[in-house]
Amino acid sequence: MPKDTRIDAYIAKAVPFAQPVLRHLRQLVHQGCPEAEEAIKWGSPFFLYRGKLLCFMAAFKAHAAFGFWGPGMKRIIAADGHAKDGRGLLGRITSRADLPSDRGLLGYIRTAKKLRDSGAPIRAKAKPKPALPVPGDLAAALKRSTKAAAHWADFSPSARREYIEWLIEAKRPETRESRRRRTIAWVAAGRKRNWKYEDC
Repeated sequence: MPKDTRIDAYIAKAVPFAQPVLRHLRQLVHQGCPEAEEAIKWGSPFFLYRGKLLCFMAAFKAHAAFGFWGPGMKRIIAADGHAKDGRGLLGRITSRADLPSDRGLLGYIRTAKKLRDSGAPIRAKAKPKPALPVPGDLAAALKRSTKAAAHWADFSPSARREYIEWLIEAKRPETRESRRRRTIAWVAAGRKRNWKYEDC
């Protein structure tokens, strides 16, 4: 596959210690997945396979990072004992010595490719959170507004949770009171907590 010149530029601008690490990782990705396409996403080099995110690398002032997209690879790398904290799954990389062996990395790249071929979901389904009890002051305010109470009853548990969490996170009584008033006004109009961004 053709190389993306933006990645050449990204590597050239990286701090000196990171340049050989990034070049090596790039070479391994293409060795392990010759069909990988290069792209820049969120300001970092990414590798795509059949249009889906496969893995990425990044350089910072004091370290580099490399990781795979999706929960499947996270579990595999954790089971091997290579998963670490930090952006990416392999933690803070300051030299090639911080990486697993080339054979191990090629194995991960080929496994990530197989996971994409299998059609496994990229993201794990989030477990539904238990419903939060409605705080007494909000419940009383809802009783005083039949419109708000009617919409509240129609809201999904997650939509109600967003309002409840916003209310109980208030540190000062006056902030809580202000949020409660806005909650009743917005709910009475049938609006969810983040309604301002829904049409963006």
